[in-house]
Amino acid sequence: MDFPARFFITGTGTGVGKTMVAAILLSGLKYHYWKPIQSGMEEETDTSVIRRLSGLSPKYFIDEAYCLPKAASPHISAAAEGVEIEFTHLNLPAASPNIIVEGAGGLLVPINHNQLMIDLISYLQLPVIIVAKSGLGTINHTLLSLEALHKRRIPVLGVIMNGTINNDNRRAIEEYGRSPVLAEIEPLTVLNSTGLQEAFKKYFANSRWPDSR
Repeated sequence: MDFPARFFITGTGTGVGKTMVAAILLSGLKYHYWKPIQSGMEEETDTSVIRRLSGLSPKYFIDEAYCLPKAASPHISAAAEGVEIEFTHLNLPAASPNIIVEGAGGLLVPINHNQLMIDLISYLQLPVIIVAKSGLGTINHTLLSLEALHKRRIPVLGVIMNGTINNDNRRAIEEYGRSPVLAEIEPLTVLNSTGLQEAFKKYFANSRWPDSR
């Protein structure tokens, strides 16, 4: 399977499983992982969750540029800490030729007073994977996300769906969104390094991604 050296993982919203998708891909690819903006920490950050589940060494993980305690939109979390997120602190690490970058929330989540998450993607010049749920409501959310990316001419690698297989929703996303569904990941029963590696083999190792568009 041909994977791009660098790509950005976003979601149609919060809680759609983009961190789990990042963990599966990281376990198989052994790329670096970077979540530049962590908004909300509770017991663990997304970086620490992936480290724990994957069992990978710290060398694969890049520290967050902003680690904000409040679980809210990044601009709200930053304001609560008396800071403003600046893109000059969000440049791709030069020493990481192979990297998975994970966003916070969806594409139109505000980062500061003037910029959204989709602006960060444009700034980083990375192709995008959209993570979406498989169930009711996903067609609308996913098509809106695809439309936003297409309007800005941001390359889209495709969509990854999480949850119970739903062929009708998959076909609708591919037809109306003009973008392939790369995988339909059913709930994992084993959440550890072995389970992640098996999921990578099942969903990604024997298929090919189309060129970004």
